[in-house]
Amino acid sequence: MKIKKQHILVSALVLALGAAVYLNWHFSGTPLISPSSKELGAATYVSKEAKATTDEIKTTSRDMTPEQKLAKARTERAQAQDQVLEESKTILQASDSSDEAKAEAVKAATAIEERILAQNNIESILSAKGFSDALCYASDKGCTVTVRKADLKDDSPLIIKDAVMSQLKVEFNDIVIVEL
Repeated sequence: MKIKKQHILVSALVLALGAAVYLNWHFSGTPLISPSSKELGAATYVSKEAKATTDEIKTTSRDMTPEQKLAKARTERAQAQDQVLEESKTILQASDSSDEAKAEAVKAATAIEERILAQNNIESILSAKGFSDALCYASDKGCTVTVRKADLKDDSPLIIKDAVMSQLKVEFNDIVIVEL
């Protein structure tokens, strides 16, 4: 008897919830599926008159020289790091930020500044070791170094990994070398 009452109560609640959802949808006036929503597998039509600008043509990565790719990546890295440092500064300057948030912001900014310094040191060391251009990305999990393919020799991986390990506390296997 008690189980039947529970089933009736649950059924009534489900029915009431369904009615509430239907009434909300009906009175809000929004369709269930909007015609502008993106769907998986939906076709997109492209006009044949559309032309790419010269800037768009120049920025495709397969047409860029290795120097241009490294310069672009270096600029993007600097912008991302500057943005994180700016956010940390904003938190520090906000008067309503808690002491804990300010401490975290100082800690994050210090870690980023140390990482930036290490990346610059690694790039300078590699330049002194004969690499014409190198780009270093350091993170908590490891380090990625991008160098030109023309600069690589048989002993280059050891030289690169030695330079990274002299500046960062990372494991030998956590250093990735990318040829460009």
